[in-house]
Amino acid sequence: MPKMKTKKSAAKRFKIRAGGSIKRSQAFKRHILTKKTTKNKRHLRGVAAVHPSDMKSVHVMMPYA
Repeated sequence: MPKMKTKKSAAKRFKIRAGGSIKRSQAFKRHILTKKTTKNKRHLRGVAAVHPSDMKSVHVMMPYA
């Protein structure tokens, strides 16, 4: 039986926490930052958790995580 493959793009974007939740980085912080307010950019720092409705699709992309 062949091995299942991990989607490498998903492996670079998500990390599985010890409790089972999945952390992700915030979107909208990469470019075109001049028109965004300082407050908006400050609130986009750090990591966030993947929404429970998306957890199944992330686990499908990362079968061994």
